[in-house]
Amino acid sequence: MNFNLPTYFTVTERFMRYVGIDTQSDPTSKTYPSTARQKTLGKLLVKELLEIGIADAHLDEFGYVYATIPANTDKLNVPVICFCSHMDTSPDCSGENVKPIIHKNYNGTDLVLPDDHTQVLKMDEHPDLKNQIGNDIITASGTTLLGADNKAGVAEIMDACYQLVNNPQIKHGTIKILFTPDEEIGRGVDKVDIQKLGAYAGYTMDGESAGNMENETFSADGVRLIINGVSSHPGFAKGKMESAIKIASIIVAMLPFELSPENTEGMEGFIHPVGINGHVEQATIDFIIRDFDADKLTRYANEIGEIADEVLEDFPGSGYELQIQEQYRNMKQVLDQHPEIVEYGMEAIKRAGLDAKLCSIRGGTDGSRLSFMGLPCPNIFAGEHAFHSKQEWVSVQDMQKAVETILHLSAIWEEKA
Repeated sequence: MNFNLPTYFTVTERFMRYVGIDTQSDPTSKTYPSTARQKTLGKLLVKELLEIGIADAHLDEFGYVYATIPANTDKLNVPVICFCSHMDTSPDCSGENVKPIIHKNYNGTDLVLPDDHTQVLKMDEHPDLKNQIGNDIITASGTTLLGADNKAGVAEIMDACYQLVNNPQIKHGTIKILFTPDEEIGRGVDKVDIQKLGAYAGYTMDGESAGNMENETFSADGVRLIINGVSSHPGFAKGKMESAIKIASIIVAMLPFELSPENTEGMEGFIHPVGINGHVEQATIDFIIRDFDADKLTRYANEIGEIADEVLEDFPGSGYELQIQEQYRNMKQVLDQHPEIVEYGMEAIKRAGLDAKLCSIRGGTDGSRLSFMGLPCPNIFAGEHAFHSKQEWVSVQDMQKAVETILHLSAIWEEKA
């Protein structure tokens, strides 16, 4: 079905409003959501959804925003679809007092951020800028991240809600909206109510370059290596002390460089130590292990254990324990069983006038876990770049294309029913 695309987008004004709210998540917190400030954005989104005319919009106790756009078609068999983005920003870089700046009509020259002149966006370091000549680029001021990851996706879905409600000629089935907290710390769907959503297919709006769609993610495990050493008074330690701190240091130094994040790319997996804590008697090393092939995660965990065995041969009084926790799995395993979900997404991107490109992502999204919870969920571009950094940026025009993609995708599911 053809329909007139919107001539007025609200995505930019929404985005500029949302990034001003600090929503950093906190991996050390035990609460849901991990920070109360995420609910500040959630309450604003509910207010705006209600103003749009979406009557059931609400924020639950865990910080999730749910809403429903009712079907406006006579067809009774249109599958329910869901659009999802996360509200939190990364704890890796400050998200407090974000000052967004729109750089109008980008001409290809370096963008020097005003509050820290050492923060410079250069085309050779941000290759997608070559596709943005004449577009309007949004950055932060140089002292914080921007929050395009994933407030670009939030703003795009919100604008699409506005457009769908105000353009009834776009026929669609029932559409569910889900905004999640704590995605950046791996808890984005811990408390989601899949039955409340009741959707057949989902789409996260959390990808990078315009036109890209991701149907494949890493599979991921967390590994904790607990080293039990031998403590002794340092003045009388000869022949007695076996420092767990030193043992941990040796183990980290022996990790294979060919399996490190800084030496892998494409479809290659890695072993990555992300934290060391402890004292002489006991030390802990936390790892993340990643690969597109879940079977290789067992190999990587075994590799850590084999290195520990080798090192501890020189420390006969010491031992270790290896703990493995599943984090998420490659969503392609599920999406391949429902090929139309990806096919319709690619068609929507093409109808938005973009070159559709199917990609794999060296990471995970809420969609990784949602797919294994019964909601197959690929990831569509949101236009965000340089995630988790002071040089994070997004273009106005890419966000508008994402809105168009959501509208086309909503219509395609109705057409195909």
